[in-house]
Amino acid sequence: MPLSSAQNTVASDTTRFRVVVAGRRFGKTHLAIRELCWHAREPDSEVWYVAPSYKMAKNIVWRKLKNRLQDLNWVKKHNETELTLHLKNGSTISLKGADNYDSLRGVGLDFIVLDEFADIDPEAWYETLRPTLSDKQGRALFIGTPKGIGNWAYEIYQNSIDNEGWRSWTFTTEQGGNVPLAEIEAAKRDLDTRTFRQEYQATFETFAGRIYYAFDRQANILKYEGNTPEVIYVGLDFNIDPMSATVAHRTGDTLHIIDEVRLFSSNTQEMVQELKQRYPKTKIWVYPDPAGNQRKTSAGGHTDVTILTNAGFVVKCPRVHTPVRDRINAVNSRLCDAVGIRRLFIDPKCKYTIEGLERQTYKEGTSQPDKESGYDHMNDALGYMVDYLFPVRRDIDPELMRPQRWGHALATI
Repeated sequence: MPLSSAQNTVASDTTRFRVVVAGRRFGKTHLAIRELCWHAREPDSEVWYVAPSYKMAKNIVWRKLKNRLQDLNWVKKHNETELTLHLKNGSTISLKGADNYDSLRGVGLDFIVLDEFADIDPEAWYETLRPTLSDKQGRALFIGTPKGIGNWAYEIYQNSIDNEGWRSWTFTTEQGGNVPLAEIEAAKRDLDTRTFRQEYQATFETFAGRIYYAFDRQANILKYEGNTPEVIYVGLDFNIDPMSATVAHRTGDTLHIIDEVRLFSSNTQEMVQELKQRYPKTKIWVYPDPAGNQRKTSAGGHTDVTILTNAGFVVKCPRVHTPVRDRINAVNSRLCDAVGIRRLFIDPKCKYTIEGLERQTYKEGTSQPDKESGYDHMNDALGYMVDYLFPVRRDIDPELMRPQRWGHALATI
């Protein structure tokens, strides 16, 4: 497949350090593979592709890169274990993960691609990878989606302003030419404004002030007028002091928070009893913190999840935590999407949920939520449920996100 006009702009540039910040589905992988092949065409070149993790490197690039080079009849042999391709001209292309960056020392490189570099530890570049380019005057391509002004990717992007040998570009998803306009418009209805700008328009968003900026008292607080639902949806944070649960009624893709539970110096069994007492005839579906899969010796060897299951609840959670920013984005997108539609409402009696949405902020100068205020517990409970039901990150590793389900007979969510 030929390069798009935007991709060709980058490929034809000869600057030593190039930085591409692009929207989702721009075609970053296609451009990265082209650049790996282009630099490996020179005999005896050492070329690396580095992703945030080794598993990501394999899942994103390995098969496509191997097939491309085999089609060109360039491959002499390949090593599936080490994710390395040895070419007939003496060059080598290797795929690496930055999750163990100390193991990447000591190799002289001609060219390197850092994919989704915002998710790579900056020390991997400054301490390990940058020195590998020195003896050969090697080149580098940084490519990925932005993760906010507080992330080191913003500093790298800004290097082109007053540093010779650096150049940066920003491309939207639309400029990549791979995503129909109708799909981009649909994304506006799934994402909040800030997330849409970051993920599709490739803008660096400022993380400051209120985390749940899409929450509006006038628009999102709505009294629940219905009867006790036949099924309730419960987001659950296992923090002991307090253990927090947010209770919702679901209609289609809209959630209405109708109740909240806070128990101090408590445990999962007491939360089970409280929920059953409040909703004795209701089916209860729980979306807990994935940490609940860890064994709890204080609970007779049972995990928090097995306690919920044994109580007859339907329990749904991913195998690992999704990134905090994804949970936050999921909640903001329900509170108000980029089109202006709201699909998350809170009954006025849920004062701690409302207080948390209004008052939790980022730590000053960072993109990390402030957890010292205590507003995070109910927000985390809400986030676990919303993120599972309405995730905004659709390209996450499916093996990690494959849901675990316990309790009643399976049903669609």
